[in-house]
Amino acid sequence: MSDVAVPAGISAEDWATTPAAVRVLVVTLLEQVAELRERVNKNSRNSSKPPSSDGPGVPPRQRRQSSGRKRGGQKGHAGRGRSLKPVQRVDRVVELKPTRCASCGALLLGEDAHPVRHQVTELPRIEPVVTEYRQHTVECLACGTLNTVAWSQDMPTGGFGPRCQATVGYLSGRMGMSQRDIEETMETMFHTDISLGSISAQEQRVSAALKQPVEEACDYVQQQPVNNVDETGWREQTKRCWLWINTTPWVTVFMILATRSADDARRVLGAVAQKVVGSDRWSAYNWLIAQWRQTCWAHLKRDFQVFVERGGDAARIGSALLEQEGKIFHLWHRVRDGTLGRGDFREKMQPLQTRVGELLREGTTLTCTKTRRTCTNILALEASLWTFVQVEGVEPTNNDAERRLRRAVLWRRRSFGTQSADGSRFVESVLTAVITLRQQQRDVLDYLTEACAAAIRADKPPSLLPSAALAVAAT
Repeated sequence: MSDVAVPAGISAEDWATTPAAVRVLVVTLLEQVAELRERVNKNSRNSSKPPSSDGPGVPPRQRRQSSGRKRGGQKGHAGRGRSLKPVQRVDRVVELKPTRCASCGALLLGEDAHPVRHQVTELPRIEPVVTEYRQHTVECLACGTLNTVAWSQDMPTGGFGPRCQATVGYLSGRMGMSQRDIEETMETMFHTDISLGSISAQEQRVSAALKQPVEEACDYVQQQPVNNVDETGWREQTKRCWLWINTTPWVTVFMILATRSADDARRVLGAVAQKVVGSDRWSAYNWLIAQWRQTCWAHLKRDFQVFVERGGDAARIGSALLEQEGKIFHLWHRVRDGTLGRGDFREKMQPLQTRVGELLREGTTLTCTKTRRTCTNILALEASLWTFVQVEGVEPTNNDAERRLRRAVLWRRRSFGTQSADGSRFVESVLTAVITLRQQQRDVLDYLTEACAAAIRADKPPSLLPSAALAVAAT
């Protein structure tokens, strides 16, 4: 134990005369206390915990410096009120025309070419449209044959039409409602009686309608040059599962798989050939070629913050790394807003890359075991820290995947997972559709309605892939 630093509060003389066994115990206990303190002090700044979980003792995030002006619109600021709809889109017009002069009482004639207009939007009471199909059987008077006409091709086999099915899927997958809340909403807002069992049945119809588009979306994502992946825990009944996400600028795919292993990572990513994958440092991605992987700098920033909070030499290294991280993102934001060219960016990044490497290597020599281990692990992926510098279209963080995974995390919190494999398939398909459609700024409810209607007719469902216009914009 002679190479171990003297604990704070103990003199070097007393430590030198302390029996070896006691020194081992003291060091062990101090390490355990430090680890427990680190766990207690975890928050959104130094871990993957969400900001909503921060306690009152966590200092608020730094806000922009106040300009000293009052809140709200400033003097001279152009208003952004509701614009008037064109006359063609107005359902009812109430004309308020004076008939007699308020001064002399004379009859008024003529028209106001430019009346003051005020529009009021109101929601009508929504009443469901109930269609009854009647299949008649008629006996032939000539030969006695009983004749019937086949059911209409667009008739649902169940008791709810495609828009009703889509609305249930929308309320669940987009609005995040529980089945009981959906039951109440359907009754209160749409005056439609639907049981909890029927809600589950409609979710399965939506899931079946989305099967082909989701499979196409999965193939599309796996063929893109840049993927961002992440995963979070999930439960299917009592089984521990994992919800994976693979996202690109226009399409995102969700999968619920049994493990968080490298095999399942390969299943999510597909055949990886000359494709960059953005991720955290989870070991399931270690099979990826370092030069074709981007390690998330948001995670690194939290690790560096942990160094700072440990104090001592770890804090010195952590502060220096955070300083370099700030410079890196200052340059990156200039690239993003077009004020810094790629060539100049790469040139300015070279000394920063060198300095980060030097600091991490110095971190591997510290006496703090956890800091030393973290620096070693980061250096093992050193080439993956800088892929975004060399390859256009690659982000330095995995924030896109984490943001889009957040809706699934909220779902898990309210439902504690799913109760069956069919339920898991619904979660996969509806989240894939909802997130993808919102990325493309397409109407989610209209799409789900079209998909459900196509399933009833046994037609080809609408695609989740981006239109040609979006594809051109992406390039």
